[in-house]
Amino acid sequence: MQKLQLTGLEKEVLLMEEKVLIIAVHHSGYDEQRLQFSIEELQSLTETAKGSVLKVVTQKREKIHRALYMGEGKIEEIREMVEELEIDLVISNDELSAGQMRNLNERLGVRIIDRSQLILDIFAQRANTKEGKLQVELAQYQYMLPRLHGQGQALSRLGGGIGTRGPGETKLESDRRHIRRRIDEIKRRLTTVVNQREQYRKRRRENRAFQIAIVGYTNAGKSTIFNRLTQSTSLEENQLFATLDPMSRQLRLPSGLQTIITDTVGFIQDLPTSLIAAFRSTLEEVTEADFILHMIDASHPDQVQHQKTVLKLLEDLNAQNIPMLTVYNKEDLIMEEFIPHAHPFIKISAYKENDLDKVLKKIEEMITESWEGYRTIVPESQGKLLQQLKQYTIIQEQQYEEELEGYTVKGYIAHDHPLKNGMKES
Repeated sequence: MQKLQLTGLEKEVLLMEEKVLIIAVHHSGYDEQRLQFSIEELQSLTETAKGSVLKVVTQKREKIHRALYMGEGKIEEIREMVEELEIDLVISNDELSAGQMRNLNERLGVRIIDRSQLILDIFAQRANTKEGKLQVELAQYQYMLPRLHGQGQALSRLGGGIGTRGPGETKLESDRRHIRRRIDEIKRRLTTVVNQREQYRKRRRENRAFQIAIVGYTNAGKSTIFNRLTQSTSLEENQLFATLDPMSRQLRLPSGLQTIITDTVGFIQDLPTSLIAAFRSTLEEVTEADFILHMIDASHPDQVQHQKTVLKLLEDLNAQNIPMLTVYNKEDLIMEEFIPHAHPFIKISAYKENDLDKVLKKIEEMITESWEGYRTIVPESQGKLLQQLKQYTIIQEQQYEEELEGYTVKGYIAHDHPLKNGMKES
């Protein structure tokens, strides 16, 4: 087997990063292209977790080997590669059972994790808020509990590294009761935090603020557009899951309508179910929205599948009927003819000021289509009402009428808005 020739700089980088070998089975659930996209995504996830992928090994099989994930002969080849390349970590493209993990660990002599553990590890790195950290820790414990006997020696000598962040270096395999107690404790603490979040949502509902949620596949440009629209500084990186904790800011539309816009965690295929369950309260920010901006990286070759993944998760959250504008982002990077798969849609680059204006105008246009028109007279003595109309409705015309000693105002309002009760029709 030919040895890899590395430059001095590459050797320095590898000293800091874990050396990773990825394994993937090309089984009946994947066509060739789907498998390739899945492996590329796993490589990006590994880089996000500060790992360096030195080798990718695939095997075509009718179905996954029940005991070893791959066949005996292929596992022996991988064992030789692990020794030759001095691999620190092997990552499986599919979720592994406890038995598969144990058997692979014994055969290969290095740590084994799967795609789900890798995603959980990235979330552990990225969580900043108290709620986010608790949610990730809960998801990690729930994922590891049924797999403890499969991790054996690998867990008893935890010393840091990809797949080990979060719950710490406890001998997890020897103390199931400790984990169950910790899960119960985290759930109790999360209940308090979730109740606080619900109180905050309730206040927003009472204030009748129009709420916009930005959703999309991870790395689609959600934080970029959020920052550009609100002049914020939330984390923007060309990495998966740069944003984990949701952030909300005020946003004024061209007509003056005051809204609250929220940047949410990125979605991804095959998200661990424990993670979806743990982040339910955070993801429910989406269900509270009046309008959804669905960001898609239009330059990504697998953008159609990305779109389907997001729509499926929105359906799981019962948010599929909320009005939605699909924003095909990164228009400047599209290399071939582009065919949109969603309507209504808009194509933009989130870095272009003109394109941001187009997004705001399109949002407003869609809102007016779902709201009802109104025409009212506001006496000049009712300045507060005029201010409220500017803040909570879309005003198209406003004119002072001397003989009426007030303003005639024409615009659009939500069907059930309480402001309708105080209006005088003109």
